[in-house]
Amino acid sequence: MTQFGNHDDVLQFVQNMPQANDAIASAAQAHQNNLTKPPGSLGTLEELAVFLASWQGQDKPKIDNAQAIIFAGNHGICAQGVNPFPQEVTHLMVANFDAGGAAMNQLCGVSGANLNVVPLSLDKPTADFTTTQALSEDELFDALAIGASSIDTSADIILLGEMGIGNSTISSALAASVFGGETKEWVGAGTGSDAAGQAHKVDVINKGLEMHGRRSDLSALAAFGGREQAAICGAILAARAASIPVMLDGFICTAAAAPLYGINPQILDHCLVGHKSVEPGHIKLLEAMGKTAILDLNMRLGEGTGAALALSILRGAVACHNNMATFESAGIG
Repeated sequence: MTQFGNHDDVLQFVQNMPQANDAIASAAQAHQNNLTKPPGSLGTLEELAVFLASWQGQDKPKIDNAQAIIFAGNHGICAQGVNPFPQEVTHLMVANFDAGGAAMNQLCGVSGANLNVVPLSLDKPTADFTTTQALSEDELFDALAIGASSIDTSADIILLGEMGIGNSTISSALAASVFGGETKEWVGAGTGSDAAGQAHKVDVINKGLEMHGRRSDLSALAAFGGREQAAICGAILAARAASIPVMLDGFICTAAAAPLYGINPQILDHCLVGHKSVEPGHIKLLEAMGKTAILDLNMRLGEGTGAALALSILRGAVACHNNMATFESAGIG
């Protein structure tokens, strides 16, 4: 497996990272155009099938093995009172995932995804980014390596999600750091902050931005933190090395990928976004990245749930692409 042990490893990989197979994409599109339907009549389903084909390197894509990964971490910024729930909830939710009691467990069961939960040093929260850098270089790349090593290289698609009390603040900070703009445009309710709580989050993030400056690469992860965000980046890079398409979840997961986009927007070419979160920053983030979410169901839970739901849409796209009759086989012409 490709190693991502430092910034130079990542930059070197990006210079030679695998690309979508354009010839396969053309063959898949030609197959779509010969199915028993008006060309383009299945809309996004056709685009998704061709996308999968181009990354899997076969004109008839498959989803025999879908891996869902939830990375969990805790955050020092919670010392600033940015979340209405204690960090112990992260531990409890990891146990809930393991026991099969979370929404994500149910949705993975319905969509046919194998769920893995990866906690990252839950008893050692990251540092408070208003007082110092959230992660040391070693901590950053340790978490990134855990993410990279967590993917199943035999998977046909990787679904990414997260869990971590306080990580909506981290996500807003990362988005503001990479893409700029007014901080308040990136901040939402998260797990249930009221208007005063959201205003407080804005103040806290601005304090961090004043301390660390705006960064648009992996140094943003070091500054503002999130072991689970760093692990998500590692998983994205490792999936790209193996030419495996990725389904990102909502706002927090997409924001975790923002530093990779800041390095080179093409790093995320193999990534889909499962759903558009009601977190206000997500719409702005999708626009900045040029991404369109597959679903819009007024969800903001995160935890990979939108990615798991969208997997069912992908399965529908693949079924139509692979199993519909062509005009020739149906004797229509």
